[in-house]
Amino acid sequence: MSIRHTVKARGGAAVAFAAVLALALAGCGGGDDGKSKEPRQSTAASAQGSAPQTPATGGTASPTPTQVLAMANGEDGMVMTINAAARDAGGFLTISGQFKNGGSADYTKTPAWRGNELTQSGTSIAGVTVTDKAGKKRYYVLRDTDGRCLCTTGIALIEHGAVVPFFAQFPAPPASTTEVEISLPTFATATVKISG
Repeated sequence: MSIRHTVKARGGAAVAFAAVLALALAGCGGGDDGKSKEPRQSTAASAQGSAPQTPATGGTASPTPTQVLAMANGEDGMVMTINAAARDAGGFLTISGQFKNGGSADYTKTPAWRGNELTQSGTSIAGVTVTDKAGKKRYYVLRDTDGRCLCTTGIALIEHGAVVPFFAQFPAPPASTTEVEISLPTFATATVKISG
């Protein structure tokens, strides 16, 4: 009886070992497209020799969105670009884009973006609104159960030349509404078409 249990244990161990070996080989294999890895290393080496590239310092840590739905100029050389206005099946409208500081100095007037509604969010873009002109209704940023906005927070300063991504989520206007106006304090109003 003890021999049978030993055989079963060894058989189970062999199956487990084979599964681990298959996973290890799968992790090591694939992805070799025949290209030399030398160009990647030289690109990384040249990037390390330059200044750190992050959105807060004006670099490009993430790919720059290619679609531009609208742009709005703000004070002191700030530009707000809207890259997406997507309605989803859950009844939400998500606006996303980026701020670019094209001015000659760091931009520090971001507290105005917070608005007066959601002060619990700290520095944020909670003051952004969406207006459905056809339906004659204005939508404010959604908030979570703690009263914080469902939007980008923590933007206290945008350095000269920096590009900073943002998003804000709203209740979705009716399906018949195809475009909305986006307003954020210190920026001109921008009109965008809704997708979805």
